[in-house]
Amino acid sequence: MFYVGKKTITRKFNFSKVIDKSDLPGYIRHYIHKDETILTAYKTSRDHAAFTDKKIVLFDNYSQFGIRKQIYSISYKSISAVAITFYKNKSEMDILLESGHSVCLKFINVKPEDKVRLRILYTCMNRMSSNQEPLEEDIKRLLENNFSIK
Repeated sequence: MFYVGKKTITRKFNFSKVIDKSDLPGYIRHYIHKDETILTAYKTSRDHAAFTDKKIVLFDNYSQFGIRKQIYSISYKSISAVAITFYKNKSEMDILLESGHSVCLKFINVKPEDKVRLRILYTCMNRMSSNQEPLEEDIKRLLENNFSIK
């Protein structure tokens, strides 16, 4: 969830499905630069998230008194802290931005391989937010969608 002071400016995201990077709608690809690599993507019934090697792009398609779409682009360099919590069938990623705003991404109906994907994604995000290169093995596993439990 994004906050400005105590005012919520977007709703919580409950991502329920990983989607193949090649199945991303064209309007999402429009917000991802040609020099960026999509690591993984998620969706809700109407919203999307794309995690690239440079940023997170969130698409909030919300209908209230008409149609409204909000797009959030969060550079890993703007992240002060990131935490992940695993539960039996869900996971939550809490992101604190340098601006003081926080973002909560929830992943529901997760399977063991989804938890591995999220752990690897979290590790990459944590390294990139600290101006470190992610491990090549982690990037390779994300790109190849290889999440067998070791």
